[in-house]
Amino acid sequence: IEYCFPDNNASCRKAVRSGPGNTFLFVFLSCISVCTVILNLLVIISISHFKQLHTPTNLLILSLAAADLLVGMFVMPVKIMQLSDSCWYLGKITCSISEIIIGLSVLASLCNLVFIAVDRYMAITDPLFYSSRVTICKTSVCILLGWSICLFYIIIFMYFNDHLTPSQISTSCYGECVVLVRYPWVISGTVIFFIVPCSVILILYSIIFHVALRQAKAVRAVANGNLNKRAGKVSSSSETKAAKTLGIVITVYFTFWIPFYLSSMSVKNLTTASMVWTVFGFLMCINSSVNPLIYAIFYPWFRTSVRYIVNCRIFETSSSRLKLYREHS
Repeated sequence: IEYCFPDNNASCRKAVRSGPGNTFLFVFLSCISVCTVILNLLVIISISHFKQLHTPTNLLILSLAAADLLVGMFVMPVKIMQLSDSCWYLGKITCSISEIIIGLSVLASLCNLVFIAVDRYMAITDPLFYSSRVTICKTSVCILLGWSICLFYIIIFMYFNDHLTPSQISTSCYGECVVLVRYPWVISGTVIFFIVPCSVILILYSIIFHVALRQAKAVRAVANGNLNKRAGKVSSSSETKAAKTLGIVITVYFTFWIPFYLSSMSVKNLTTASMVWTVFGFLMCINSSVNPLIYAIFYPWFRTSVRYIVNCRIFETSSSRLKLYREHS
């Protein structure tokens, strides 16, 4: 029998996981973690550096990438460490902080997706007044409020589940970091942070695609040859493409998250050491590495910015003013 802390009589037993299957799993998850960090860093650097990308929509994408970066940089390594031998070596305070960061990154991702859906809704349904109603300043305030609300909820959640302070944490042995989520909090979390926001997102995107389809039909009905009409067609096509791309992000998010919420509601009390949390928790983390790949596939500006970053052109004078795409393209 191996123990997490052999010199401590109250130490937890170490669950030794060896064999080629476990080795492959650890290497695979580690590669995903590294890729998640690199890809989301590329998104953050691109939007932060190039002035042409300083738009309200891209600011929301930047916030989403920051949450995904937090997952790849912190959440995934912590989960891999726990999966390797089931021991927690970093102490009770770090255990509480890690769970807060995990919850914050998860909820912030969903909050940003709601903001993105609202942003696309306003851009599609009211394009004439979009630029005046949706500004960088207003978007920044919304992002700050969203992250603050998520942090506040996580702190309250941790407090009422007796895991906020070291004095609250009760463990069966030394070297354990397990959060017991009571069933009422499982239900409330599912309703507040999954059913309600996801319903809002689905409703908004159903309206968006309906309006986009109607606009596309109207544009096709207009006779060709007028410059303003061609510009309107290009602009409408750009907005529609952006809505479709971000709609794919939403769909991927649902795909990775629905299994976790459905399975969590099937158990009376959910713990972070349970198989439900471990398996579907990693599935949720993988979602953070998929979002940048979607941008790379559907956004030409992202591919162009990555080439500039890899070639170190961002260190040139006035590189922030480089044109990544033609206006309205």
